[in-house]
Formats: sequence, structure tokens, C-alpha cells
Amino acid sequence: MEKKILVETSARHVHVTQETLEVLFGKGHQLEVRKMLSQPGQFASTDKVEVIGYNKKDPSAPRPSAKLSILGPVRDHNQVEVSFTDARTLGLSAPVRESGDIAGSGKCTLRGPAGEVDLEEGVIIAKRHIHMTPADAKEFGVENGQIVSVLVDTGSGRKTIFGDTVIRVSPKYALAMHIDTDECNAACAFGEVYGTLVK
Repeated sequence: MEKKILVETSARHVHVTQETLEVLFGKGHQLEVRKMLSQPGQFASTDKVEVIGYNKKDPSAPRPSAKLSILGPVRDHNQVEVSFTDARTLGLSAPVRESGDIAGSGKCTLRGPAGEVDLEEGVIIAKRHIHMTPADAKEFGVENGQIVSVLVDTGSGRKTIFGDTVIRVSPKYALAMHIDTDECNAACAFGEVYGTLVK
């Protein structure tokens, strides 16, 4: 039987640098773990930050905003990951990108209890991807950066093949596919869901 891949929904969230974290929450602030995530060492923190977008139809109107969780640990760059629905609601420009590929991406303002940070880039819609260890990649016969398709069938009448899914390989990863909330809703991929590679 072909090995299946856990499919997880990655809700909108924010990654920040330590410098940005201290502007938002005060000097010396540290992220605290609220919940560990499936990828080793990654966690949802107890902190949330307000992401402020733009009213494109009326720039003088109040700017739309939403509170997003900050994931830890801190990174070497700021990144805001949203769905297409989130981007439209907040008036954000957000290209589909792999995590870390933020050059020329969307801008927004981050607001915390201690201050604000204007991001000139960093807002993206994460390209769907599969985390694999080198052993996983060998078992599935794929390599880092390869683009594959994944069948998700939850028996809901919404069988979906997700194309344009990038393989990401590292010994630091655990096997899991990540999709956003729009993709989850389209496939009724709620709860514990598994997918299979389409040959």
C-alpha cells in the first residue's frame, strides 16, 4: 500500500525577527509556547499581532485589520502568511510564494501593544508544499524543489487534486503537507486528513 501524507491546514500567521518583536511588545520580549506544531521546534506562541491592510476603494477610510498569531521561534526575516480570502478582506497584495521568498512581496503594518512596524515586503500566500526528511524523499522517489500533485479524498464529494505542490526536504522536517484555509475548505479537508502523490 502506498504511504500516505498527513495534510495539515496552516491558518494565517506571522513570523517576526527579534528586533521586530521588541518593537511590537517591548524590549527583551520573548515568545512563549502556546502549542507545539508538527514541524520539530516550531510552535504557536501566546502572542498575537494586529496586521493592518488597506482600503483600496477609499484610502481615507479606516484601514482593515485582523489579529494573527505569531509563530516561533523568531526568524531572520518578517513574513505574513495569509490566504487569498484574507488578502482580499484586508486589502493586501500577496503573491503565491515559497516561505522565505519575500522580495517584492506585499506590504502591511504590524501593530503590537508597544509599537508598530511598517513592512515594505513580506506578505505572501504560501505555496502549498510537503515537508519531508531525506529518507521520506527517497521512499517517495522525489527530490527537494520538485513539483508534484497530491490527491485528497475525504469522502465528502469534494475529491481534489492539488497540483503545483513543492517538495521541501530537510533532516529537520517531519512528513506533512501544508495547505491554507481556502484550500482546506475547497477540499473539505477538516480533521485528520491524508493525501497520496499522483503518479
